[in-house]
Formats: sequence, structure tokens, C-alpha cells
Amino acid sequence: MTDVINGVLHTLFQSEQGGHEQVVLCQDRASGLKAVIAIHSTALGPALGGTRFYPYANEEDAVADALNLARGMSYKNAMAGLDHGGGKAVIIGDPELVKTEELLLAYGRMVASLGGRYVTACDVGTYVADMDVVARECRWTTGRSPENGGAGDSSVLTAFGVYQGMRASAQHLWGDPSLRDRRVGVAGVGKVGHHLVRHLLDEGAEVVITDVREDAVRRVLEQHPGVRAVADTDALIRTEGLDVYAPCALGGALNDDTVPVLTAKVVCGAANNQLAHPGVEKDIADRGILYAPDYVVNAGGVIQVADELHGFDFDRCKAKAAKIFDTTLAIFARAKDDGIPPAAAADRIAEQRMAEARAAAAGKR
Repeated sequence: MTDVINGVLHTLFQSEQGGHEQVVLCQDRASGLKAVIAIHSTALGPALGGTRFYPYANEEDAVADALNLARGMSYKNAMAGLDHGGGKAVIIGDPELVKTEELLLAYGRMVASLGGRYVTACDVGTYVADMDVVARECRWTTGRSPENGGAGDSSVLTAFGVYQGMRASAQHLWGDPSLRDRRVGVAGVGKVGHHLVRHLLDEGAEVVITDVREDAVRRVLEQHPGVRAVADTDALIRTEGLDVYAPCALGGALNDDTVPVLTAKVVCGAANNQLAHPGVEKDIADRGILYAPDYVVNAGGVIQVADELHGFDFDRCKAKAAKIFDTTLAIFARAKDDGIPPAAAADRIAEQRMAEARAAAAGKR
């Protein structure tokens, strides 16, 4: 346990991946709740990020995931032009086995205890119905159903934003934003991926999919008979003639094993934290593969839930999400000018916005 604690403290206070303002460990024994809420930054406003419900192997993995995801949200919200900092929460456990109304209510009380420093929403393992329950104890909850004053499923605009990022990637690499006749591989066709498939097919792309859940694959194949499925992600990334690879499941998809065998010329997907470790972005660039930074192109969902706080308007949100096209192109241009990978260029732009906000706040004191 001492090693675990020391590892967490090192990440928080000494590593480049740290710098978080606040990390809260939450427990409610009556309901079985065990959760971590991580607030990375409130420089731009209250931290905003979803709640992941996942059966982590151990508590250390859960804390590490919360820290990484919260940091990513700071950068995502900054690049999306939102007046929000970054935060994330993880609930430890298999949602299929331990998720109950009592647990979600207890979690809502934990979020409410932060007094608005953190605004929660859906993520892997949590859904609109869950946020409706959480909101009964916490007014700083987004991603609720329309019947309960919310915007509903945010995966629709997340997929739309990824689609815009793909179009920008095509424009930058091939001089034309159209994805017609491009072969696109989508890994993960759940919440976001199945919406992305529809956008791609509507434009005339050829789509290849995979997912660890057979029912998810079956749903897409039944809806879209022209889609082809392969056995697993390893087969997908090796698919001959692949133009675009879209990782839309969990993080770490781009690592020392996958990058060397990628056949795609573009990587643009919805998954968070796709880069397994620092340096992978350079490996991708060295192979001549264009990487659209994940937290930039998957920001459609957070744009939606942020808008919910001010009275949701879908058309307004979709117009904001459409700007992901321009933002992605700007990142590619900055990367070229600075001679750095796109991921590093996006980080620089986001960090500049956060630094300017901190400086402005300091000047008002």
C-alpha cells in the first residue's frame, strides 16, 4: 500500500502528468461506492468531465486513470473554447454487477460536496439514466435526459466532432475533405462508434469495424449490411489499404506494439488518451502517419454537456462542434510551422489558453 500511495503522490506532485489541483477519494460503505474525483484545473472555470464506471484491477489503476482523464479534460475544454477546466471521476466496480440507485445517489452527494468545482456527466459505464439519478442529489450534473431538463445522449455530437476531425485530416493530407471511397477502420462501435459509422457511410466511405462485444458488431451489421467486420483490433489495424484508423474504445490504442504495424495514413478516433505514453506521438509522425489529437476531435460531447448548463440548444451545439474541423486544421498548421507532432502543437495551444486565464485571474487580485 505504501508503494501505491508513494506512486500517486509522485504523479501528483513531481511528474509532468501531475499538477492537479485536487484529488478526492470517495467511499460510502452502505452502498458500496468507491470513487475517485480528480480536478486538474479550474483556470478557465469549473472543472467539467464525465464519470467512468469500470472494474479496475486495483485502486492504483483507478487513481491513475482519473488523473490522466482529468488532465485530458483540461486540454479538451481549452481547445473546445469552453469556459471550463478539466476534471474526471471514476467509480470502481463492474457496473453490470454493482451499479444501484443507492450507489449513484451516494456518488451524487460526493460531487455535490465540492460545491460546483466539478461538474459531472456520462462516460464509459454511465448513461443518461444514471445522470438523472445523480442529479437528484447534485445540481452540478449534466448529460441528463430531456425529460429531466438535460440534453440527452452526448455521443451523437461526439461522433459528429470526430467526423469533422477526419474531414480536416483528409483536407490536410489529401487536399480534399471528402471521405468518399476512403477505407475507414472503426475500433469500438458502441456509444460513439456506431454513430460515426453512419456519418462515414452517408459520405460514401468504405467501413471496416471491430468490437469486443459481439452484440455491438451485430447491431451495426444489421443496420448497415455494407459494413465489413474483422475479428479484433489487431486485424483491423493491419487491414490492407486502410486510409483512416478510428480508435473509439478505451485508451492506450497507440502504443509500441500497434504503431509499427498501422497501415492507415490517418489516425482520428473518439477514444480518450490514445497515446499510451509520451513519445508515441513522435513515433507516429516518424512513420508519416497523421494523428488528429483525441481530445480535440472528440470534444463534441463536452460541448453539448457544457451547453446544457445554460439551457440546451442542439443547433447551437452542432455549430460549435462543426468548428472542430477548423480547430484541427489549425493544429496541423501549427505543427508544421513549429516542426512538432500535432499532439504537441495541440498541447501548446491549450496550455497557452490556460496560462493566459491564470494570468488574467492573478491580475484581478
